[in-house]
Amino acid sequence: MPNPKQHVPNDHFERALKGRICGVDEAGRGPLAGPVVAAAVILDPQNMPVGLNDSKALSAARRELILNDIMSRAIVSIAVAEPEEIDRLNILWASMAAMSRAVRGLGEVDHALIDGNRLPRDLPCAGTAIIKGDARSVSIAAASIVAKVTRDRLMVEADQRYPGYGLAGHKGYPTKAHMAAIDALGPTPIHRFSFGPVARAWKLI
Repeated sequence: MPNPKQHVPNDHFERALKGRICGVDEAGRGPLAGPVVAAAVILDPQNMPVGLNDSKALSAARRELILNDIMSRAIVSIAVAEPEEIDRLNILWASMAAMSRAVRGLGEVDHALIDGNRLPRDLPCAGTAIIKGDARSVSIAAASIVAKVTRDRLMVEADQRYPGYGLAGHKGYPTKAHMAAIDALGPTPIHRFSFGPVARAWKLI
């Protein structure tokens, strides 16, 4: 059950704006492997998904259930920045590029609410950056759930292609087991070679 002291996102930001408003968030900045996944979501105020919250405050099972509700009630766009783009642009700007692509995928949007403290350079509409937006805005919370579940699913699939790294468990994050696997087996094509632990293992091959 949710902690009663925990802040639950609301629609204050959405109601203060007019037109088609989307919330935008990403998942996967910290891992050593796999893509960054960004999601942009336009909610229908008259048909809101139930249980929206910051994805980090929800269990994996709860995120899956709420995702199904979001997909049936909202307009959703998903974009990915693959490891090659992350290595080329750096993790910040690859994440920003993915978020901008997710917004563009929605078609006409009047305003984007972006989780974080900055806006993508090429956002196709007006935007507002909201620090801890996934815990404050319902549409950003919805985007955080879509991005997180989508990325987790991609990493479970990647585990089938690259056994021995434990990707289905740690989802590419730098756990001790993951770093030990990189040292023992070397990096895979989905590892981020610009990240220190991967770069060090690569030089040892």
